[in-house]
Amino acid sequence: MDLAIHPTTPVRETRVPAVLFRVVYLNRDFEQYMYFLQKFGESMQVEYFDTKQGAMDALEQYFPADVVIGHENALGWELLEQIRNSGKLGNIPFVILVDKLTRSAVQRARLLRADDIFDAKFKNGDLLTRLHYFNKRQWYIAERASQKIKFQSAGIPLWKRGIDIASTGAALILLAPLLLLVALLIRLDSKGPVIYRSKRVGSGYRIFNLLKFRTMRTDADQMMRKMAAFNMYNKTSEPLESEDGSQLCEECRAGNNCNRRLFLDGKEICEKVFQAQKDKKAAFMKFQNDPRITRIGQFLRNSSLDELPQLWNIFRGDMSLVGNRPLPLYEAEKMTTDDKIMRFAGPAGLTGLWQVTKRGKGKADMSEEERAQLDVTYAKEFSFMMDLKIILKTFPALLQSENV
Repeated sequence: MDLAIHPTTPVRETRVPAVLFRVVYLNRDFEQYMYFLQKFGESMQVEYFDTKQGAMDALEQYFPADVVIGHENALGWELLEQIRNSGKLGNIPFVILVDKLTRSAVQRARLLRADDIFDAKFKNGDLLTRLHYFNKRQWYIAERASQKIKFQSAGIPLWKRGIDIASTGAALILLAPLLLLVALLIRLDSKGPVIYRSKRVGSGYRIFNLLKFRTMRTDADQMMRKMAAFNMYNKTSEPLESEDGSQLCEECRAGNNCNRRLFLDGKEICEKVFQAQKDKKAAFMKFQNDPRITRIGQFLRNSSLDELPQLWNIFRGDMSLVGNRPLPLYEAEKMTTDDKIMRFAGPAGLTGLWQVTKRGKGKADMSEEERAQLDVTYAKEFSFMMDLKIILKTFPALLQSENV
């Protein structure tokens, strides 16, 4: 992985084209998060978390982030180590945040293979330029990988393409009323596009947009900014200010010297009250830990109806009914070694060999190496009979607790 940490680069106005980056942002300081949104919110779709586990769950289960930004105050270093040791997420770009840049912090970032390090106020360096670089780096890797397997890919045979077109074409016609109904409900429920697009790597290491019904609000960041000042979710109903409007604790108002008075924005405030305000704001965010999921979105996720637009991906030839799972860019990057890249020589698919093999052997989990080898096996040996067996095994697998 390229390491390019530039903590002393002067701040400048970025001139790169606008791109909406998907960002997992980990920080326990809610005020720093609000500052981050004000500075970069127009260029990013941000998922905010104040716990390491919450960020990992999002990355593993539903949010294909373009970059992870983690503050050291919320176990950012530990999250970086966990991601770098993950077979699935190991290559995702990671930016570590610190309150103060020091030589030891920069050295630690390099040692743990962070892609960059910034102070939490972004006084040095240009974050957006770095994110655009990460994006270009992934496309460059895609081009190299595509050339590497260009002469090894057999393409999709006519019998397989015929099955894909016939089955998904019929499904799209039969399900058209349901698809239109879901699209209408999404539109009525919240503003924004009906379809969500996620960059994935498929057959021949070709990058395409995987389609899903949108299940999240597009104005969640603005919604949080408006609601952050409300105290309806406070842990306690006691006011933070006294009747005269001062922000002093009882000891301060009683004339005792508690030695914890501060001046904030020209106003006197007790440090105890200031800390209580921060705690209550953080409590609101924890309560709203995932405010982006819409009402209809929750139902779509639980019922897997949000996946239906992938029928169009199959119909247009981006992927097949049966094949190797199309991967996010950072996950696909780990599969470009000589022993694994052949998995991209076969078709990408909705279901595949490793999914049904996992359940056939009763395995609760499967290592990255096992999965990669099954993908390579499928790419080399797939046939009509193999696809038929996988499809027949997929239906009972759907009834089990884990998703295929």
